[in-house]
Amino acid sequence: MPEINIDLQTGKKLYFASDFHLGVDAFDTSQEREEKIIAWLKSISDDAHVVFLVGDIFDFWFEYRKVVPKGFIGFLNQVREVVKKGIPVYFFKGNHDMWMFDYIPEITGASIISDELILKVNGKRLFVHHGDGLGPGDKSYKLLKKVFRSKLCQWLFALLHPAIGMGIAHFWSSQSKKKNNGLEQSFEDKFKENIWLYCKESEKTDHFDMYICGHRHLVLDLEVEPDSRYYNIGEWMTGSPYGVFDGENFKLCTFKG
Repeated sequence: MPEINIDLQTGKKLYFASDFHLGVDAFDTSQEREEKIIAWLKSISDDAHVVFLVGDIFDFWFEYRKVVPKGFIGFLNQVREVVKKGIPVYFFKGNHDMWMFDYIPEITGASIISDELILKVNGKRLFVHHGDGLGPGDKSYKLLKKVFRSKLCQWLFALLHPAIGMGIAHFWSSQSKKKNNGLEQSFEDKFKENIWLYCKESEKTDHFDMYICGHRHLVLDLEVEPDSRYYNIGEWMTGSPYGVFDGENFKLCTFKG
């Protein structure tokens, strides 16, 4: 597992957001949501030490050799401005944008994280992951994830004309949303939450003070053990939640801008 040590400066914070799903219209249009995200990035740039974008930033992303998905110029430019201010930005691969490669780092200076990232901050350990495939069950998706992340699958998809490839991807995304009741997600019991079950099992062998994930499309704050918590930072298609860590406490917030 990749690890980074962060010496959090006084007054500085770590920011976490997930599941923007740029490229798909929801309660607002993708463009309106992008403008809100840009405003959020501007609002946190004065006290941000590091920004973590925890997967499914795009509803679909594939980098052909000479073609990238249309749009998102304003968002990517704002990420570049944040990085130029000396604030590292990390993009995590989600289940919708696992095919991010070199383009985003080249034009923004941000870093790409394929799976989990371990943070050591002021004596605390944080586990950060998009959340897809963690925990028991969902065997079909776990198999698909291995296939989609294979070099062979990426090479074969790249042979498709971008109009065909993007059309297939957006159709797949729309079918996934229908299967999962559109944008509506609900919490029943923590013992039915696969990510929480993963955290619970992890604590048997490796302790983390905080587990921070997206993917679930719910804002959650659940105790794993008395000295460990699982936070899900939600999605931006129906709201604008984010997480912030000041070196001592993690807080779930909503952007009002």
